[in-house]
Amino acid sequence: MLAFYWPWLLILLPLPLLIKRINIHNVGGHLQLPGIATTVTASSSVNRKSSRKRYWLMWILLLLAIARPQWLGDPIELPAKGRDLMIAVDLSGSMQIEDMVINGQTVNRFTLIQHVLSDFIERRKGDRLGLILFADHAYLQAPLTLDRRSVATFLDDAQIGLVGKQTAIGEAIALAVKRFDKVDESNRVLILLTDGSNNAGNIEPEVAAQIAAKRNITIYTIGVGAEILERRTIFGKERINPSMDLDEDQLKKLAAMTKGRYFRARNSEELASIYQEIDKLEPVSRDQLSYRPKSELFYWPLLMSLLLSFLISLQQQWPAQLLAKTNQTKEANQ
Repeated sequence: MLAFYWPWLLILLPLPLLIKRINIHNVGGHLQLPGIATTVTASSSVNRKSSRKRYWLMWILLLLAIARPQWLGDPIELPAKGRDLMIAVDLSGSMQIEDMVINGQTVNRFTLIQHVLSDFIERRKGDRLGLILFADHAYLQAPLTLDRRSVATFLDDAQIGLVGKQTAIGEAIALAVKRFDKVDESNRVLILLTDGSNNAGNIEPEVAAQIAAKRNITIYTIGVGAEILERRTIFGKERINPSMDLDEDQLKKLAAMTKGRYFRARNSEELASIYQEIDKLEPVSRDQLSYRPKSELFYWPLLMSLLLSFLISLQQQWPAQLLAKTNQTKEANQ
């Protein structure tokens, strides 16, 4: 379907007639179009009536281009159900510990989160997603949006240590609560991934969780990190627990306070299964939304107008050049 973004501009179509009448009344001039310089020479052999038609055509094409013609495609309905999910990801220094495995290759904890979480984001059709990154402080990286691709891009661009090296869990929860205040009715869910304990920020996690519970926000906490890591020493192989700093008791408490759950992600399989559990959340109904894809068409009449202007300019110059050459020939013969 063809439509114009500014259709009211088409009322300017008779403007050249008005300008012509004013010129005739004042100076007895001929048709002139605004913004278009015309050259009329005594030696011009161009038919004035034909030239006037070309100027009219050029004016119509310019006006059509300014009115921004668009082609509207068929309406596409958006999903009518969805959830509001805020994802808070820990970017503290401990996330660079390499105790995770993806396809047989050892990677750090944050790389694993990026790998598994990207697939989780891709499958969130109809859900509004937001992204919070936290370390020394919490920062909103992406507000709640249906644009899953942008959220995934922000996650891919994040780097360990980008916002510090410590862990401000309380600030991350408080920031999520603040963003959910702008949402009227939905399943308000915060997914918080961390591998440590709260040791930064000015807000206690329990206080932030109490506020979240009052605002009907459910918090799902995920503790990331392996329990056994082998490393070589001068005395041979040594087994250590790389997740000693993980405060599971606190994470369990935060989830329980908001009627959520605590999950333990020791590897990629467990992390993926956690997201499948979260998928079982009951979606909330929304008003049916739709949009129509648009294709801009203004450049076609604009291009035709410029081409016509170029042709008119050449047509006006040829008779003058021909007359000049004729006069030069006569003078040479004399």
